[in-house]
Amino acid sequence: MSPLDTSTARSAAPLRSDLALIARMVDRGARVLDIGCSDGALLDHLIREREVVGRGIELSQRNVNACVARGLSVIQGDADTDLVEYPARAFDYAILSLTLQATRDPRQVLEQMVRIARHAIVSFPNFGHWQVRLHLTLKGRMPVTDSLPEAWYETPNIHFCTIRDFTELCQACGLEIAETLVLRNDRPQTGLLGSIWGGPLANLLGEKAIFRLKKD
Repeated sequence: MSPLDTSTARSAAPLRSDLALIARMVDRGARVLDIGCSDGALLDHLIREREVVGRGIELSQRNVNACVARGLSVIQGDADTDLVEYPARAFDYAILSLTLQATRDPRQVLEQMVRIARHAIVSFPNFGHWQVRLHLTLKGRMPVTDSLPEAWYETPNIHFCTIRDFTELCQACGLEIAETLVLRNDRPQTGLLGSIWGGPLANLLGEKAIFRLKKD
């Protein structure tokens, strides 16, 4: 297979299901900043499939190199310190996927996101999920799950939160919750669970959550 064929095959790889749900929240042709963009899979998809004007910021130099190799406009940077460098409303969407819990100051990061973009899309693992609670209750040890795969001494996560915690943070920051998806097995929930996303069932049964936020 030629290098061109390899690139085509890589681009055609299916997007992780939670990232695909985030992509659907983004308007076609929008200006997007993907914060903590990892290897650029979401950003690449948004540019190809949603025709966005996309930029990325990523802490890992190895991931930055992978993004650049894909032809993406990504710089090395830290969400905790570098978002202040972007002008207000420079983007339509700022995306933070499964990264908020690894930041040093989640509140400041959220406030910067809604300053530089009209919409902030944030996803995170729910530490209030029943399996996490049961593991702590029965074993008295920090759990290792599909959503929280690293042992406590290896995890990059430093601020675990629940769906209820996050909604309260949004209220404290004066943020409007425009859209919410509660995920089980990486699938969005509908019906009763989906309709009471801020209530006890979502906080108990949701493994991950995706929020689209706006400044009030």
